[in-house]
Amino acid sequence: MTMKWQEFADEAPELAAGIRARFEAATHHVLATLRANGAPRVSGTEVQYKDPDLWIGSMPGAVKARDLQRDGRFALHAHPGDPDGGSMAEGDAKLSGVAVEADEDAKRAAFQEGDVPHAFRLLLTGAVLTSVETDQLVIRSWHEGKGVSEVRRS
Repeated sequence: MTMKWQEFADEAPELAAGIRARFEAATHHVLATLRANGAPRVSGTEVQYKDPDLWIGSMPGAVKARDLQRDGRFALHAHPGDPDGGSMAEGDAKLSGVAVEADEDAKRAAFQEGDVPHAFRLLLTGAVLTSVETDQLVIRSWHEGKGVSEVRRS
């Protein structure tokens, strides 16, 4: 089973807000998909929040779109921030789940401007936000059916 973004945000509002802030802090993120032979592939992508969903789009014939059409499982890592090694105070955000390609009506509703040949609704099974607070690494995670947990490391 999977959850739409809004369902996740309703269940774990603080975690969802922190993760969304990380994804909205930059335009480009890293998407992991599975190749036909099962090997991982990473690609750049952008995300769009259109409540109640989180979306990604793709150009025609892109290998990431073909990967997701064949096997919708994904992992998505928010842009890590300052390329010069700046602070992780805002957090490091990751999502996982299943991407479902949208039909034409849903695609037009989510992506109102421009031509987006492939649009995928991201349904979530997991979410993680890692940050540094004072002198501790704090890992907040959510997994469907298990709720939110937190681990602190010194």
